[in-house]
Amino acid sequence: MIFRNFTEIFYEMNFLKIASLVICVFILSCKKPEGHLIPNSETTAKEIPSKDKKRTLSEDFKTYWYNGTAEITSYKLSQERYGEQRSGTAVNIFVTEDFLLKEQVKANSPSEENIPVLKLNQTKNYVTGIYPYSVMTSTFTPTNTKNNAIKISHSIQEWCGQVYVQLNNRDDFRIQSHSYFEGEADQEFSIDKTWLESDVWNYIRMNPSALPMGDFKMIPSFEYFRMSHKKVAAHQVSASVTVGDSISNYEITYPSLKRKLKIYFSSTFPYTIERWEETHANGLITSAEKMKRIKTAYWSQNSTKFETLRDTLGL
Repeated sequence: MIFRNFTEIFYEMNFLKIASLVICVFILSCKKPEGHLIPNSETTAKEIPSKDKKRTLSEDFKTYWYNGTAEITSYKLSQERYGEQRSGTAVNIFVTEDFLLKEQVKANSPSEENIPVLKLNQTKNYVTGIYPYSVMTSTFTPTNTKNNAIKISHSIQEWCGQVYVQLNNRDDFRIQSHSYFEGEADQEFSIDKTWLESDVWNYIRMNPSALPMGDFKMIPSFEYFRMSHKKVAAHQVSASVTVGDSISNYEITYPSLKRKLKIYFSSTFPYTIERWEETHANGLITSAEKMKRIKTAYWSQNSTKFETLRDTLGL
């Protein structure tokens, strides 16, 4: 009886405090920016990704990624285009956010239906002769399951015109493609699910030991398809991880495309992407070497006073 009365008094004293805390958390999260999720998930590797298989994230991952900031890394870019090397810059922006599965857009409000994702926005800027290229790919990979990206969007702008491709992960991969090139104009089609090259970057950041290895089929990046004007399709690959004391690399080889991608990343958490190399069918290599890296809440830094951060990144 004494213990029960003490418990009742304890709950009575703390009820208002607890209720107030819950209300505050709800209000603050109604307009939740990137980088604030605390997911509950699990993962493994090898099989084709499945939404039914949970992914486990380390406490280090949660501490690093769910603190209200993004990781932004600038790279010195040497881009192969039209059989020549072009100098430019690339930027990788990794950030976590809540995602709506049905609408497949960022969620503004907390909900049990939201999916936690790790998003990579990768940009490239370089010049070919007189005119510039601007390339961007966005990949939204769930962190709570071992599933493929929920969505991938890709666009290229240059003076001749622009192209846009979007993949939505439904019962199969639904793809929309728009281009100014004859024979590529407006297309909608579906392809069977398999591994996605664009996911690999996010998989490295979550758990590189779970990267797919051996021989299997993978869909190359949309940048590759649009630059080479090839049909979007899965191709046979051979993939392996080479582990080093400080730097490891993941290598993907497409024999039928005469193409190879090598991504170099730190061997310990947070598995930062230090550089990468893409070998093209003509033998030339696109490469990107890290310049600077910062962690910051960039979405709230749109005032002119924050332009100095671009100097910090060497941009």
